Amino acid sequence: QVQLVESGGGLVQAGGSLRLSCAASGRTFSSMGPFSSMGWFRQPPGKEREFVADCKWGGHTYYADSVKGRFTISRDNAKNTVYLQMNSLKPEDTAVYYCAVDDTRQGRGYDYWGQGTQVTVSS
Repeated sequence: QVQLVESGGGLVQAGGSLRLSCAASGRTFSSMGPFSSMGWFRQPPGKEREFVADCKWGGHTYYADSVKGRFTISRDNAKNTVYLQMNSLKPEDTAVYYCAVDDTRQGRGYDYWGQGTQVTVSS
């Protein structure tokens, strides 16, 4: 089992910052060890869910072009937690943000998901 608990969403004005956190737990997650990738996705209103950023166990990070230079993903392996620092927020960043985990041994991609946290950026 993998449990993902997100926090940190909210309402912010354009240009502001928010930090999302996602704590992972469960026997299945623990078994992944260095084979886990943790990421953030988002679903804007009326649109499909899209990739935002992810971070491998060793710290390699990847970002969507739309957030490069503004968002920073990081993870604390000792705490099983991934963070998303979001700066210079824009109204188009408004979305439900989801934390996700990929057991890279399985080849199935991200198939463990959190419940989502709302981020609203006002203009």
